[in-house]
Amino acid sequence: MNDSDRLSLPARTAVHLRDSGSATVTDLARALDISRTSVESSLAQLSAMGIVTETASPAGPRTAGRPARTYEFRSGAGVVAGIDVGTHSVRVLLADLSGTVLSRHSFPGVDTASTGAEQIDAVISHLRTALAADGVDPAALRAIGVSLPGIVDVSGRVLTSVIIPGWASIDLPAQFQSAFGCPLAIDNGVRLAALAEHHLGAARLVDDVLYVSVGTRVAAGAILGGLARRGSHNVAGDIGRLAVSQSDPTTGEIVWRTAPTGEEVAQRAASGDLDARDEIEQLIDDLGRSIALLTMALDPAIVVVGGGMSLARDAFREPLARAVARHTALPFELPIVSAALGADAAAYGAVVFAFDRCADAIHGGVALPRPRIVPLAAG
Repeated sequence: MNDSDRLSLPARTAVHLRDSGSATVTDLARALDISRTSVESSLAQLSAMGIVTETASPAGPRTAGRPARTYEFRSGAGVVAGIDVGTHSVRVLLADLSGTVLSRHSFPGVDTASTGAEQIDAVISHLRTALAADGVDPAALRAIGVSLPGIVDVSGRVLTSVIIPGWASIDLPAQFQSAFGCPLAIDNGVRLAALAEHHLGAARLVDDVLYVSVGTRVAAGAILGGLARRGSHNVAGDIGRLAVSQSDPTTGEIVWRTAPTGEEVAQRAASGDLDARDEIEQLIDDLGRSIALLTMALDPAIVVVGGGMSLARDAFREPLARAVARHTALPFELPIVSAALGADAAAYGAVVFAFDRCADAIHGGVALPRPRIVPLAAG
């Protein structure tokens, strides 16, 4: 028995129309190996839910008798939002029910508000603005995925966050449910970025992945056996304070000596500043050792490096790969690649997570497996 056979008949019917395109009753009966009566019953249920509709018969030679009825999945019947909450920016992606990402919106970060409640109100306002910009009725919003910095439990409760500490005391699902009337799926941002790179980025089709984000802080997320791992206490990958010697022991932020940000330090190093070059080399060696330790513990098939420092691409990745190899001394080459989704990785992960966690609500009570998420075209 394969996974599709475990689905209800309406779900199998909807998945076929969503993934394979429009079809007649006869087409569906043949493809699903079920009776026409079962197909018609499933289509009636799906039509009543608003996720399948009968379409005009395709043009062609007329034949005797009543034309065959053709049905299609209503990708535009609703939208799913993915939100990445950060101090410096908030990113919003909107996807249709077939998983195609339709738009991307960027807003100021939550550091513009002073309290946790004000920050959440700002994120809700940003989502309303994104929906309005796309001409989407808020009532069409089926589910929301949210990526945020901090330790998040399986219920979506923020246990602690040094970046948005005020969120730990607030019932986030209730806040968003009240604002939009749809469910919320919340998780840690780096874990969701790892999920996105696994499903549609640099580690697509790879079951064992270590994702490392190097930016203001260092953090990691692991995909093992195709599943994002959170651990018994929801802290798997929370290595920020331990990863590099330059990290602040309280906040986990990387503290630079030669310039305010890592990007500026890298620019100075590239221009010949010896102190900046020494600082970058120290970071790379520390990070290489931390990745080596995680590699020996988890044995991933690939390491994906994201975050702001990864934007330097080969100038950062290649010396990091050498540092990891030096610390592991493995008899094989471990692929270390740059993230494909850039700064939007966590927002894409939030879309994936929303489809996974809120399948019933997204499809009107019929739980469909997550569609293939199609990212925005470059440019």
